[in-house]
Amino acid sequence: MTTVRGDRSHRPPDAGATPAHHPPSTSPQYRRRRRRTRLTALAFLAPLVVYLAAFYVYPLYRNLDLSLRDYTVRSFVAGDAPFSGLDNFRTVWESPTFGPALRHTMVFTLVSIVCQYTAGLALAVFFNRHFRLSCTLRALFLIPWLLPLIVSASTWAWMFNGESGVLNYALSLFGTGPVEWLNSPDWALTSVIIANIWIGIPFNLVILYSGLQNIPAELYEAASLDGAKAWQKFRSVTFPLLRPVSAITLLLGLVYTLKVFDLIWIMTKGGPGDSSSTLATWSYQLGFGTLMPKFGPGAAVGNILILIALAFGLLYIRVQRRQEA
Repeated sequence: MTTVRGDRSHRPPDAGATPAHHPPSTSPQYRRRRRRTRLTALAFLAPLVVYLAAFYVYPLYRNLDLSLRDYTVRSFVAGDAPFSGLDNFRTVWESPTFGPALRHTMVFTLVSIVCQYTAGLALAVFFNRHFRLSCTLRALFLIPWLLPLIVSASTWAWMFNGESGVLNYALSLFGTGPVEWLNSPDWALTSVIIANIWIGIPFNLVILYSGLQNIPAELYEAASLDGAKAWQKFRSVTFPLLRPVSAITLLLGLVYTLKVFDLIWIMTKGGPGDSSSTLATWSYQLGFGTLMPKFGPGAAVGNILILIALAFGLLYIRVQRRQEA
């Protein structure tokens, strides 16, 4: 009786035989499908790349080129401005307007974001109680954010008008004399800060209110069982758990407020004198606000503002990555 030592299915293939199928990674079908996937991805990516190149990369390059050359109106049209290196930055640094503009930018930014955040947080906690008509009132608070900025700025300019403004009329009811809000060096910066705070509160309200929705109600119930009062709940539960959202809100508000231009320009044009001038308004004034524009120094001021905003933008990305980790 003969013993079968092996199964036919395990016999080695003949030497001259060729495999019936190509490996998946080298088959023509796989390569065609992979090439098609790459082309599709590039087709979807192309509009974004074109948009970024046209509206971000090229303007940044042109602004940098303007700040490193001695441009006049003629050379700006002809495109033959001589290279001047850092002379425009030196001119800006030595200008008597640079110090006040930088100081006003810092005051305008810091006071605005602190007041916007404080008011937005208070309103978010208030509306988080879900009382009757809370949705309607919350929607009404979004109006400053939804209005076109030119409308908001023009309305505030009318309210702050020294002769016919509603604020001076309200002060006259209490026996107080009129205040030149927009025409006085002592009040111009304060006026634009008040208007900017009003515009920015809804943004803080929306973001912080969304953050409050993610805090579990069980934590408040446990705090109530421990005998915690409303302020103790806020200090021990609400504020610590809202810290990541607060960091993002403050950083975004900081980057946005740094570049505010249209509000200040519509209300005061940076005046009277330089009393409400910021880096954003000064940059515009140098480049376009006179009959003899100074394109180089104006671009240099713009680049300084871009670097400041970029520094805070990188800080925002770092904070966001740390929170996601």
